[in-house]
Amino acid sequence: MALKLPKNIVIAEVGPRDGLQSFPRWIDTDTKVAIIDRLSDLGLPVVEVSSFAHPKVIPHLRDAEEVFQRIKRRPGTVYRALVPNARGAERAALARVDEMLGLITISATYTRKNQNMTIDQAIEQNLESFRIAEARQIPFVMALGMAFWCAYEGSIAEADVIAVVRRLHDGGIRRFYLAGSLGMEDPAHVNRLFARLGALFPDAGFGFHIHNLSGMATANILAALDAGAEWLEGAICGIGGGIAMPNKLGSVGNFPTEDLVAMLAEMGIETGLDPERVVATSHAIAGILGIEPQSHRGNGATRKAVMNLASTNPNMRYS
Repeated sequence: MALKLPKNIVIAEVGPRDGLQSFPRWIDTDTKVAIIDRLSDLGLPVVEVSSFAHPKVIPHLRDAEEVFQRIKRRPGTVYRALVPNARGAERAALARVDEMLGLITISATYTRKNQNMTIDQAIEQNLESFRIAEARQIPFVMALGMAFWCAYEGSIAEADVIAVVRRLHDGGIRRFYLAGSLGMEDPAHVNRLFARLGALFPDAGFGFHIHNLSGMATANILAALDAGAEWLEGAICGIGGGIAMPNKLGSVGNFPTEDLVAMLAEMGIETGLDPERVVATSHAIAGILGIEPQSHRGNGATRKAVMNLASTNPNMRYS
């Protein structure tokens, strides 16, 4: 049976927020602004700039207001920020964000242990943030973390995801993304859940925030696209993706934007982005951060590079 793939797809870049919030060290404001401006130059449709969490909770992003004030805003790019609560939403509105991102984790155990609240309380917090955004005519998207699998609870029941979406949908929210927060989901589960949500909430849009701890990200991407995902989220160089656990799990692997864009281009799915320029930008940003890109394309695994290798090594043999 042939996959049902879209002709084009929106790519959201989450590196400046999701990547840098768990980075091993503080990245100064000048550097953050320089990184975001480079990402803007690519023509990305969405860049997740920062978080308006309390500075004590996310100290690496304590300069969110200044970053938003100083970046060069490219027409056509949406500059998004995470708003974990109503206070964060008020700060984000004053900073003139283009889009607010709410966050809830479907795992009740994770929500209780790491946010000290119930799912009911988390839903109400996010609906309050949504109402603040709506009153100011700022678009709002809802992140559903731990939508597939949780280290505490294992596989997350699809009915639990649907129940949370229904309550948020009843409150007026129409855009959601499913996050494989630990990257341990499987393609069948991904495909089935996206398909069910699309059928149950036809007036809503759903995206996929991709992690790759298990190595199944590319298969999960295909599964999500086949079931109607409207946008995909990656992080330049594959930075970040860490998640708070009692014994820190560390990076669980945001999927690299350069691998995502190249994969889609090779499949004939239009993103509006030039894969070679995205790889070049990943090298530039890796240099700024003093890291190596955590991506295949960033480390030379491109079709062009392999063809160049073959053309300059006529005696190249397969082992």
